Amino acid sequence: MNTLAALPKGPPHLVPRLIIIALASLFIFYHITMLADFVRWNDQTSDAIYNCVQAALRVGIIVSLALVVLGKRFALWTMWLSIGGLIMTHYWAHFGMVEADFTIDRHPLSYLKGLIMPSIVTMAFLYRRR
Repeated sequence: MNTLAALPKGPPHLVPRLIIIALASLFIFYHITMLADFVRWNDQTSDAIYNCVQAALRVGIIVSLALVVLGKRFALWTMWLSIGGLIMTHYWAHFGMVEADFTIDRHPLSYLKGLIMPSIVTMAFLYRRR
């Protein structure tokens, strides 16, 4: 049985578009709130370079997700690069090169959960383009 046949009928590719809009909007909102905390100096580490790198990567994520919503294919690459970079900064802090509270009692693999939503967005984007 084809599972795609069970999708609701409507304008072509409406479901993937809604998935992209919903997840991208949630991600954009989350990263904007994290940037707002950065501006207010909440939940910062003691390393200014680390904080600036994370802020720049969050801006990259926000911009790339907005472009993904608009249907720009190259934005998938920038989204993945920005999110991958952000995950790498978490490992940078986790393995002791930066002192950060969010690393306390966390398993190193827990940072990889940040790949789930971008994977869903990518699959929906590529399905919509088929």
